[in-house]
Amino acid sequence: MPDAYLQRVFLAMEAAPRHSYQVLTKRSSRLADFARRTWGAAGAPPNVWCGVSVEDAAALVRVRHLREAPCAVRWLSLEPLLGPLGGLDLDGIAWVVAGGESGPGARPMDPRWAADARDKCAAAGVPFFFKQVGGRTPKAGGRLLDGRTHDAMPSAFARG
Repeated sequence: MPDAYLQRVFLAMEAAPRHSYQVLTKRSSRLADFARRTWGAAGAPPNVWCGVSVEDAAALVRVRHLREAPCAVRWLSLEPLLGPLGGLDLDGIAWVVAGGESGPGARPMDPRWAADARDKCAAAGVPFFFKQVGGRTPKAGGRLLDGRTHDAMPSAFARG
């Protein structure tokens, strides 16, 4: 996507502060660079949430890039969660969403990987939302993790 187009999209988000926008990418270094060039030290407006996908330990570098992005709300999408995230550092992260893969040929998620992320969130005071176990369809495995749902949202969501 050309930067000029992204500029127009981000300016439209900034012009509509009554809405919250969740920006999610795997191109974490581009997000950090784009956010610095677009908003500088002032950072993204609070209604623009910047997030990165982290599916396994090899993708943890994206979290570091996200921290380099001047954003008021930084969040992680641990989906599809395809491996353990032993080195996950939640410093500067406002929200974590986790879930398994769905669709034909979905790769299985070990619930221990999601439970470990949940426990790290609890220790760091980061809201945790568990989206789905995954399977052939999004609802195939349900939404329970250790027998309960996890629907926490960041406080920024509740802003008036």
